[in-house]
Amino acid sequence: MPDPNLTIPVALSARHVHLSREHVEALFGPGYQLRKLFDLSQPGQFACQETVDVMGPKRSISKVRVLGPARDLTQVELSATDGVVLGLRLPLRNSGDVAGTPGAHLLGPRGAVKLREGCIVAARHIHTTPEDAARLGVRDNQKVWVQFAGPRGLVFSDVLVRVSPSFKTELHLDTDEGNAASIKNGDQLRILADLCSDLCELGRCGISASLTPGESQPYCRLTAPGRSIR
Repeated sequence: MPDPNLTIPVALSARHVHLSREHVEALFGPGYQLRKLFDLSQPGQFACQETVDVMGPKRSISKVRVLGPARDLTQVELSATDGVVLGLRLPLRNSGDVAGTPGAHLLGPRGAVKLREGCIVAARHIHTTPEDAARLGVRDNQKVWVQFAGPRGLVFSDVLVRVSPSFKTELHLDTDEGNAASIKNGDQLRILADLCSDLCELGRCGISASLTPGESQPYCRLTAPGRSIR
């Protein structure tokens, strides 16, 4: 059984849009205020009753949920599959890093917006409190491995850790990542301190002995016949 002190719940993030105040009014009318549909797991964040259509070079995706509150910059978070549908080559970015990304047209009931940039695939990441970060042995802006041990288990690499007292501790994956491993909202995933010690059945080998803390080489060519990564 995974150590419960090293596990965190997952929240799957479907496609959504964050709008600037300027674009809220352009799409829904002057002075318009976003209306809360339900609260999200992260404090202060909520899904809105409002949706927009996102139009790309090939096709459009209708009824994409708007999330509130309004932000300084408009950002459209999509899956890689959504990018194929729209005809956009979506880069993998951390939230808020939209410089040089593709744009799209957003259609609302009262207007339209042509985005020059702002469409991304959000990089997988962990929100955590300082207290949970200490329990998990992680720090702000660190990248870690996270394991899902289900029937279609996967190890997710390069998971960015973001620490703030305003966060609720959880891992955020998009729908493509969740579907690949048959992960559901609320499933528990395990943070791996070191791939060699946590996953390799050999225990010790010529490679692991030479590694410094934080390094791993899990898919090495020296693995004995019949051995595998769990």
